Amino acid sequence: MPEQIDPLKLASLFLQYPSDVLREAASESLGLEIATARGRDGKQLRKFCRWYATTPTGELQRLYVDAFDFTKQCSLHLTYHVHGDRRQRGLAMVQLKESYRCAGFDPPGDELPDYLPLMLEFAALAPGPGAAMLEGNRVSLELIRAGLRRDASPFAPLLDLVVGGLGRLSSAKLSRIRRLAAEGPPTEEVGLEPFAPPEVMPTDGPGAALPMVGGWETT
Repeated sequence: MPEQIDPLKLASLFLQYPSDVLREAASESLGLEIATARGRDGKQLRKFCRWYATTPTGELQRLYVDAFDFTKQCSLHLTYHVHGDRRQRGLAMVQLKESYRCAGFDPPGDELPDYLPLMLEFAALAPGPGAAMLEGNRVSLELIRAGLRRDASPFAPLLDLVVGGLGRLSSAKLSRIRRLAAEGPPTEEVGLEPFAPPEVMPTDGPGAALPMVGGWETT
């Protein structure tokens, strides 16, 4: 029986900047059984992996930059979408760090805790609190998804997969999504301190950090 892998783990990998290693991981994933859950279509994910594995790395990198670096609506740092660079964003990231730690994980010191691939790996390792974290950032996920669909990005199926496993959108969240899509993230008044306090900024310090974004393990 083929080894099984969580689809959120694959989404975590392929929402990172493409590399030869990730192309190899996409190829290897075709020989694995993709675990499925409510609304998460293993066939679509397998189709994406096949495309990723057969597309040259340079082309993948170009498409990735087009999708996530040139359009603020598709930023993979989720708190930006709802807080912009206001001080509230720093508080939101402190709360995210606490959520990781309450579940027994420390986020890596070289990445902000609102980075979507990090959240997805966390959700693959700790499904209960991970799903709650994703639902808590549903507005941002829907904004990214809409942006990728609008631009016909080949990475759009990954956001479809992530959102497909969540619950039905509330009317309040839907209204907020529409407002932020039209207006963009809020802006900070002049003279206030930077958005992220030191305790959530990336560092190069040592220490065990799980989940480790970028690891290619199927267990």
